[in-house]
This record gives sequence, structure tokens and C-alpha cells, in this order.
Amino acid sequence: MPDKQTDIRDGVVAGLIAYLMWGVLPVYFKLVGAVDPTEVMTHRVIWAIPVGAIIIAFRHQWREVWRALTHRSMLGWLSLSALLIGVNWFIYIWAIQDNRIFETSLGYYINPLTNMLVGVLFFGERLRSLQTVAVALAAIGVLVLSINGGQIPWVSLALAISFTAYAVIRKKVVIGGMPGLFIETLLLLPFAIAWFVVLDISGQAMFASGDASTTFWLLMAGPFTAIPLLFFALAARRLPLTTIGFMQFLAPSMQFATGIYYGEALTTAHIACFACIWTAVAFFSYDAVRGGRKKASSDTI
Repeated sequence: MPDKQTDIRDGVVAGLIAYLMWGVLPVYFKLVGAVDPTEVMTHRVIWAIPVGAIIIAFRHQWREVWRALTHRSMLGWLSLSALLIGVNWFIYIWAIQDNRIFETSLGYYINPLTNMLVGVLFFGERLRSLQTVAVALAAIGVLVLSINGGQIPWVSLALAISFTAYAVIRKKVVIGGMPGLFIETLLLLPFAIAWFVVLDISGQAMFASGDASTTFWLLMAGPFTAIPLLFFALAARRLPLTTIGFMQFLAPSMQFATGIYYGEALTTAHIACFACIWTAVAFFSYDAVRGGRKKASSDTI
């Protein structure tokens, strides 16, 4: 039996792998930037299924998959979560290819804060004082970008809201992360195949069109979709929520750096907005640590 220290170390390594892979996703989608985002989306769905099947077989989770597939209510909720994650994925792919990496980064920075807001509005949860400040700062940041930037950052809001709604639904369904993702991609598969056939017949599909590099990277959409979730599941099982809470900001930070690398325009409005968001993240993280210490202290009494 591994000791607690080894468990935590393995959890940190798994978490870092997951968030580093999510953090470099913009680089991957830039590599397939010549491919229409709708085709990239179809490959993300299609190739996630065999990768997911291998992982599920290795982890002996087929019974969990079958239970969900034969349970009408679970399948209904997973159909809705599949729709939401499909929308989230497509907006993300399109935004990266349209040089909106800063907006995607902002979306995943504010996602934990929209989670808290949903908890208050729909689940009767109460925000602590620092959490209230964090949410208010995030709202101010979005407002600053909307007014000074000349438009509402709808990509950021769409990513944050769709992923928050997705998380709420997945919280209702008692199923592991990998079996859940496998069923969601299975539900999206008919639409992905149908659209790929349309692209192929019209001569627009770039998969297996003679460019071996493009074909390879499109095949890699499966591993880049399924493998981070596997490592996240391993980390979540071994680490306290406060540690996971810190690590979740690694991916949008890397995305922000990627936006700078690709030369996106960092306007004054962007700087002001991100200053508010980073301050909100600091409050959020401090509150999480303080809450974790209080819980640990009460557990030892």
C-alpha cells in the first residue's frame, strides 16, 4: 500500500500533466490551423473514442459505461452534457484559430468564479467575504474589457458559462470522468461522422488528403482530448480540493503566455481586465487555503 506522501506526490505529478496538456492545447490547435474548425471538431470526437475505450478497458470501467447506457435518466443527462461540451469544444477551437487566445484564457480564469456564482443562485450556497470580492473583481474585469474594448468578450463568457453548466450536469450524474467522456463522445459520434462525410464529399476535408503531417496531428486529437482527463481523475482522487484549485489556474496562465507568443494584441483594456482577474484569483486562492487550514484544524480536534 502506498503511503500518503507517495499518494500526494503521484497526485501532483498527474495534476501537472493534465493541466500542462490543457495549457498547450492552443499550440496544438494552431498546428492544425489550416483545417476548418468544424473538421477539427469531428476528429476530436471520432479519435477520442478509441483512446477512451483503451483507457476504460485498462481501468476495468466497462460495467460503469454499460450501466449509464442502459439507465434512461443518466443517458438523458449525459446527452445534455454532450451537447454542452460539444459547444464548448467548438467555440474553443474556433477562437484559437481566429487568434482569440486571450479570450479563451480569460474564459477559463473566470470559470471557477462562475461556478461559485451558480452555487449561490441555484444551490443556496453562501459566498464568504473574500469569495464575494473575487466574483465582484471578475465582473469588473469583464465590464472594463466590454466598455474599453468596444465589445462584450462573448467567447470568454460562452466558454465559462458552457463549462459551468456542463460541470453542474456532470455533478448530477454518478459516473467517472472517463466513462462519462466516452459516452458523451459516443453520443456526438453520429453527428461528427455525418459532417465529416459532407466535408469529404465536397472536397473540403483535409484528413488523409496527402499531407501526412496534417493527418497525424488530426489523429492526435483523440489523445489530446482523453489523456488529460485521465490524469486529472488520478490527481483529483489523491489531492485535496485546495491543491486542485491552485492547479486549475495553470492552464489559462499557459494559454495567456501562448497568446503573447503568437503575437496577439494585448490592449490596455486586456491588461486592466486581466489585472482584475489575477487579483480575483489571488483572493480566491487565499480563501481556499484558509478554508483548507480551518478544515484541517477542525479535523484534528
